[in-house]
Amino acid sequence: MAGIERYSFSLTTFSPSGKLVQIEYALAAVAAGAPSVGIKASNGVVLATEKKHKSILYEEHSIHKVEMITNHIGMVYSGMGPDYRLLVRRARKLAQQYYLTYDEPIPTAQLVQRVAYIMQEYTQSGGVRPFGVSLLIAGWDDDRPYLFQCDPSGAYFAWKATAMGKNHVNGKTFLEKRYSEDLELEDAVHTAILTLKEGFEGQMTADNIEIGICNAKGFQRLLPSEVKDYLANIS
Repeated sequence: MAGIERYSFSLTTFSPSGKLVQIEYALAAVAAGAPSVGIKASNGVVLATEKKHKSILYEEHSIHKVEMITNHIGMVYSGMGPDYRLLVRRARKLAQQYYLTYDEPIPTAQLVQRVAYIMQEYTQSGGVRPFGVSLLIAGWDDDRPYLFQCDPSGAYFAWKATAMGKNHVNGKTFLEKRYSEDLELEDAVHTAILTLKEGFEGQMTADNIEIGICNAKGFQRLLPSEVKDYLANIS
């Protein structure tokens, strides 16, 4: 253990086992974060996440976990909220720069690559630490849906369906059993809620989960009243 500790505070030094230990710690922060789920359907993508309230006294109006980046791309996270808000701002800026340069919306894969590049930069720079978040990025372009996951290391993957955060192993196992290629968006929303429900503590309500959907009409975060309707159909 003492050997590991010699490398644990240095971001830019590999441990003898070939790991950057700070990235391991960032991934641990993600694994301890609130669960998030992404599912790609035949006609869209759904993002869903648990939204924990610290206290019944807590007033929350403008802080959301599911965020729109462009009209056709949305994002959610597991991990540290402040890190996520910085990445949301950077992602919106990248999308705007692309639009100003090419006069067309940024393709989802291009945005993912650029955000992943920023995250990777923070694994090899002095005076910074890796982002303590993993992102799920949903998009719709070329008449098809896309779902990507970005990790603190800067690695990114395309998924049909995945889960992150607390209980992510159980979430992925549940999705493997439930997922099918011809899943419709409505069914995907139900499946996402059921996946969150697997490890959910307490009563699931429209206040403590957030859902975003992306399809040919673009990306939108569902209103609490819409989430309530979906929950009523499940219970």
